[in-house]
Amino acid sequence: MDINYELYKVFYYVAKSLSFSEAAEALFISQSAVSQSIKTLEKRLNQQLFIRSTKRVALTKEGELLLKHIEPAVNLITRGENQLCADPKVGVQLRIGASDTICRYYLVPYLNRFHREFPNIHIKVSNGTSMQCARMLERNEVDVIVTNSPNPALNDMMDIIPVKEFRDVFIAKKDVFPLHDRPVSFQELQKYPILMLEKRATTSIFLHNLFLEHSLDLVPAIELASNDLLIDLAKIGLGIAFVPDFCINDLGDLAIIETEQELPTRKLVAAYNLDLPLSEGARYFIDCLASDYKE
Repeated sequence: MDINYELYKVFYYVAKSLSFSEAAEALFISQSAVSQSIKTLEKRLNQQLFIRSTKRVALTKEGELLLKHIEPAVNLITRGENQLCADPKVGVQLRIGASDTICRYYLVPYLNRFHREFPNIHIKVSNGTSMQCARMLERNEVDVIVTNSPNPALNDMMDIIPVKEFRDVFIAKKDVFPLHDRPVSFQELQKYPILMLEKRATTSIFLHNLFLEHSLDLVPAIELASNDLLIDLAKIGLGIAFVPDFCINDLGDLAIIETEQELPTRKLVAAYNLDLPLSEGARYFIDCLASDYKE
């Protein structure tokens, strides 16, 4: 089927903004031209791509499916255009995907090192859960991700490189939950309010699976999107927080609660798309991460 790329480009901008007027403004064409392009594309595909009303625009299921395939292509073309305008070896920008916790407690020194080595390369960091970051990489929205492992969203199309080993720990305020003087079983921990990341986070999946391995159903008292908030709530005695050890700088009134069942170590990994060539800048960044890894 011979369809002009410009029609797909218009579709992409409307699908991302869900607004004909915003798409027209971004593409520097009239709103009527946008509307006509969408009608032409729908006619050629024999599919309705948008549900239009006076108040809103929404994608149909067919539109969502098309966007899933169009988005990586548009991102790839944009990336190619950007690299043509810059040094083809180095690249014009480095796009990184990582969670807030990984950015704050692990990546900052490496971002600083990269910036000193390549001061003219723009660094763009997109935040999301580890699984969201893997999907960003799959859609070519980022060049490199740094994520927790295991991560079910990583796949065979990605080169996965270990960069750091860490342990997760239970922490609690000493005077509220005086459990730090002895190992505690998962069964006993289950009696206390557990503070943890929301269910879609790989850390949450990891902890739920640990409890299931011991035939226990974990029901957290509080689920949040931020490890920093979990630590803050543990400091005021609201419960026992489950967090990676690398995001604890100063325990203060908190204590680590050891468990009878040894918690497995996990890894931070860097990943990139095997189907796309890495720029010199992206390769340098990954090599910096990997060079400090000790198994």
